[in-house]
Amino acid sequence: MVSMLLAGFGGQGVLFAGKVAAYAGLIDEKYVSWLPSYGPEMRGGTANCSVCISEEPIGSPLVLNPDVLIAMNLPSYDKFIDKVVPGGIAVIDSSLIDKKCDRTDIKTFYIPATTLADKEGLKGLANIIILGKVLAEAKFASYETVEKAILKCVPPKKQHLAQPNLKAIKLGMSL
Repeated sequence: MVSMLLAGFGGQGVLFAGKVAAYAGLIDEKYVSWLPSYGPEMRGGTANCSVCISEEPIGSPLVLNPDVLIAMNLPSYDKFIDKVVPGGIAVIDSSLIDKKCDRTDIKTFYIPATTLADKEGLKGLANIIILGKVLAEAKFASYETVEKAILKCVPPKKQHLAQPNLKAIKLGMSL
């Protein structure tokens, strides 16, 4: 089982990135859970979501000690970095978080995702760049499966965003 916690400000797309990961699990016919959680502020407030992808039924959809942490803002980093299981992975948006993790029992990756997204013409897709890095490191699905999940999760009225999302996932995988 892979348990992920994706956290950041509302509007950064952490819930969407979690939904893509969960859909990838569904496409692979695994057991999945996707549990969003956000403060009353919504846009600009904190948002996070728990995703579990497993070969076995999932006991609880709430992820308290993730195998994988995606932190897209400093409050999320501060709140969750110590909860990652030993041997786990943390992927941090270093454009927005200038702290370095002193834990030696987890793999930590610092990706300037927000800066990269702006520079590559992928504004607003820092979440998917980071998900690409998680895909490369945690191997929760194949690229082909995640590609199908993105095409499923991007709503019909926003299909023009499908190709930029695919470009962002590939960019993240290459880092």
